Amino acid sequence: MKVKQHIKAVVLATALAASATVASAQDKEPIRFGLCFDLSKSYTFISPQVAQAAQDLAMYTNENGGIEGHPVEVIIRDHGNEPQRGVECYEQLKREGVFLFNFLSTPVTNAVLPRAMKDGNVLMQSFVGRGDAVDGEVFEWVFPVGPTYWQQAANDVAFIKGQMGGDLSKAKIGFIYLDYPFGQEPIEILKTLSEKEGFELELYPVPLPGSDQAGAWSKIRRDKPDYVISWLLAGGHVVASKEMRRNRFPIDRYLSVNWLNEVDIANIGAQEAKGILRGTNVAGGQEVPIVKTMLDTYYANGKGSGPESLVRDVYYNTGMAIYSAGFEAARIAITENGWPITPESMKNAYESIEDFDGNGIMAPVTVTDKDHGGGGKTRVEQWNGETWVPLTDWSADYLDVVWDVIKHSSATFTVE
Repeated sequence: MKVKQHIKAVVLATALAASATVASAQDKEPIRFGLCFDLSKSYTFISPQVAQAAQDLAMYTNENGGIEGHPVEVIIRDHGNEPQRGVECYEQLKREGVFLFNFLSTPVTNAVLPRAMKDGNVLMQSFVGRGDAVDGEVFEWVFPVGPTYWQQAANDVAFIKGQMGGDLSKAKIGFIYLDYPFGQEPIEILKTLSEKEGFELELYPVPLPGSDQAGAWSKIRRDKPDYVISWLLAGGHVVASKEMRRNRFPIDRYLSVNWLNEVDIANIGAQEAKGILRGTNVAGGQEVPIVKTMLDTYYANGKGSGPESLVRDVYYNTGMAIYSAGFEAARIAITENGWPITPESMKNAYESIEDFDGNGIMAPVTVTDKDHGGGGKTRVEQWNGETWVPLTDWSADYLDVVWDVIKHSSATFTVE
């Protein structure tokens, strides 16, 4: 998919109730979001869907008035998942007057974060990045709206505890992960919960890109964990499914991070994948109101921003969740503080988001000056051979434990 570098967008919440005309939105100054994505290297199985969702949301909402009459300009650049290129993208757009940024990469986000903090620019960090960044008292300019990897991992442990009768003292939980920042991120919280609940934690690192897992799964076969939590990506899940069959590990005891999508299921095989579990940050499927609207309004008429197949992917819904929250914050900023939007007014607006779910696209989030994540709710779903079936409601578990770890970690952060 060819991604346009400049896209005009407006917030969905405003679009659904706007009385402003399209002309008024075009006549006013834009709100500019700097979107530096990996469009060429590591995350190309995720970023096109998220970018396409942004374009579709832009097209739909732009036709319905704007954010209090102002269009949004989303500037998309490629960083190739290289931290230095991400920093260069940030610095270039900053010189052009942009102060709202999103990088959709843990390594790149971590590299840019100190600069954004020092500059007083807003960093959108939904679903990626360091887990302690939800601490708004330390990370004033960072907004990981939605669950972090720490909270998702904690919620996964809570699910396993429920499946094992509420007692983990005799359990063994494995953690298979890509051995770089994304995969390593949940380890601290898993170790903390292991000490609290008394379960045995076994770590199984695998080298990038995740194609060589034979050694890890041989060890899993010997260790016999009750469940394996997985922080793999894309083809890594396909390799894992083959290793599970080879090592006779039940697939319904494999609980994936949220980065497991419909393409991965197709590559595993719909029936072969039956029973696999994933934690999820957003509602999947096409019955979510905004996704259904995009299909009915644009794709039924051949006017979508890319292939319809990408709309039928949970990562498309992820893009809708990220940008609907960001644009909602922009709406609040103008409503509460007027024009122009500033970094400070945008920060205050994010901290005023209350019980927002993007009309069902994600669990409701309430962001405060202390909690920039909004609550950390996820749910566990299971593939039944045809579709994903939720096994739990949206929930955030072990909040006291997670926040103890967050506070311990954030206390060591310095901008320099």
